[in-house]
Amino acid sequence: MNHLFVDSLTVIDFAYLDPTRGLVGESWIADIVLGGELDEQGMVFDFSNVKRTIKRVIDERVDHRLVIPRGYAGLSWDEDTPDTFRWALKDGSEIVHRSPDEAIVWLSAERVVPSAVAALLETELKAVLPANVISVEMNLREEVIEGAYYHYVHGLKKHLGNCQRIAHGHRSPIRIDRNGLRDEALEQRWAKRWEDIYVGTEEDVVRRHVDDHGVGYVTFEYEANQGEFELTLPEARVYMLETDTTVELIAAHIADELKREFPTDSIRVKAFEGVGKGAIAAR
Repeated sequence: MNHLFVDSLTVIDFAYLDPTRGLVGESWIADIVLGGELDEQGMVFDFSNVKRTIKRVIDERVDHRLVIPRGYAGLSWDEDTPDTFRWALKDGSEIVHRSPDEAIVWLSAERVVPSAVAALLETELKAVLPANVISVEMNLREEVIEGAYYHYVHGLKKHLGNCQRIAHGHRSPIRIDRNGLRDEALEQRWAKRWEDIYVGTEEDVVRRHVDDHGVGYVTFEYEANQGEFELTLPEARVYMLETDTTVELIAAHIADELKREFPTDSIRVKAFEGVGKGAIAAR
């Protein structure tokens, strides 16, 4: 059997639910290996079609979605509101999510791990690839980051594409320069502050409340062109911005906070949004 491979085909930016970590933003690099017989062109699959076909399936199925493992015992929903589900966390708190179907993907597993998501995508790809392609092997991996990084989730209601989904996310490095020199201590401080965090917009908050156990919650709600979205999270797992949460505004916010802390210093923040892209703010 012949094999074709494409490393670093694309990056999947998404969010998933974890019993302990809660709502987790993630960015996985996708590598693909196709095995099969050669076609009339002497190819397993035309490289020019790889991104057009394979990347499209990956993007439509998982990218910018919330991945939910069906096998988790703490998952529940009301049959009267099938678009809403509850996720019980190990610390006794919960997450409540409501969205159109296209914003989520159900995973037949107890937890979200790369191998389970890869198996889902391999099945989807086998259904659309030509008959001469006999095997599909996908590897999903994190970027190797030397330095500080954080996992964050957000939603951009004004975005016309899939970023409008209220729970999608990224695994992102950060670079902070102070007076022209890299400050790794500040990078680590922000990475710790934004460890598994939801970055929310104050304008989208519709309710704050404290439950019977003393846990504070914040509920975000908005309508975008894909439909209505709602998300309730423990307030301790949320970082609020007065602005929207685009990466440009995130970089500006961090730079402004650092400038307030060090008013006489020059500050430069390079905030990534996943792998190899992001925004720069200088103060």
